[in-house]
Amino acid sequence: MSSQPTAPTADAVRAPHGPLLVVMLGLVTAIGPLSLDMYLPAFPAVAEDLRVAPAEVQLSLTTCLIGLALGQLVCGPLSDRWGRRRPMLVGVGAYAIFSLLCALAPSAPLLAGARFLQGFAGGVGVVVARAIVRDLYSGVEAAKFFSRLTLIFGVAPIAAPLLGSAVLKVTSWHGIFVTLGIIAALLTALLAAHMPETLPVERRSPGGPMDTVRTARTLIADRGYVGYTLAQSFAFAALFSYISGSSFVFQDGYGISPTLYSVLFGVNACALIALSQANGRLLDRVAPRGLLTTALATQALAGVAVLAGAMLGSLVALGAGLFVVVGVIGMVMPNATALALDRHPDRAGTAAAVMGGIQSVIAALAAPLAGLGDPGLGVPMGAAVLGFAVAALSMLLLTGRAERA
Repeated sequence: MSSQPTAPTADAVRAPHGPLLVVMLGLVTAIGPLSLDMYLPAFPAVAEDLRVAPAEVQLSLTTCLIGLALGQLVCGPLSDRWGRRRPMLVGVGAYAIFSLLCALAPSAPLLAGARFLQGFAGGVGVVVARAIVRDLYSGVEAAKFFSRLTLIFGVAPIAAPLLGSAVLKVTSWHGIFVTLGIIAALLTALLAAHMPETLPVERRSPGGPMDTVRTARTLIADRGYVGYTLAQSFAFAALFSYISGSSFVFQDGYGISPTLYSVLFGVNACALIALSQANGRLLDRVAPRGLLTTALATQALAGVAVLAGAMLGSLVALGAGLFVVVGVIGMVMPNATALALDRHPDRAGTAAAVMGGIQSVIAALAAPLAGLGDPGLGVPMGAAVLGFAVAALSMLLLTGRAERA
């Protein structure tokens, strides 16, 4: 039976709730988009330097996402046993080291391998950050806090490509990964100085691997949890189809410069930020499920515009559709995450791990789908965006039927 939403314990309430905690968790959560978005402007340069096809460069996105998934699946349950602070410090510190390995990669296969390790380490921090929020908040308050995190999470896609373009002007694509390593090292120092422990010893799980397996089975058997998780994951895959395919589509298909591409990418991320903050205000009047349904329906309609724009070769229609597809993620992520984690507050680390792992695996499948055949004017990318958006809405509607049954 699914756990019902509960109020935070007294121990959790005493943990710091101030702006610094929001900033730290937001920066840790932003590791994902930084890893994925910062070197997007360098894709053509990486392909040329390593003398490989675009699909082989996109493979490094897939391996990074697989690493993110496994990092969450392995370390989320461990954080239920060991607490939140220690795994987070180890994960972010390792991310800094593996970023430097990416910078030293001499070939596409080695780059893909290093990106897997980088993703694994990054996944540790991401899953623990989600569990920390569930330690401190539940219900609508959790959704509001996730909306605040999305403000920082949304800035990362704006800053990352612009920062990547700036680095490319003074050095090669290798310098992008060096920069990521420096950012992670500074973040590790900040966490070591100020990150609190939010899971008291008495609330930790004493079980071993078999207990984790039993918990995972309980999660998978909960149709509400699985439904919200898959709806979020498919919506994120629609976003990732854009992330993995847009660099080649816009720069090679439509002939825009890396700098202009970064600006367009940032404009879309502004929509994500705006809707995430609007989501926090709307939660005072509309339930999280209602906002999630509206967001997913809007994304599906925008997916139609994306595919139509690509088929017509219309940069305006394509760009407008993608603007909406990206923007509604600011409403999807906080509400779906809160609704899913609220069902299992006693195993927040494992619940966040399974959710993040499924999301990363599905997004990893989106990268090659968006790159099938010649990127051209974006038809493969548009088809992937629309397909995943429709799947996300369908999953949420099926979840509603299961909960009413």
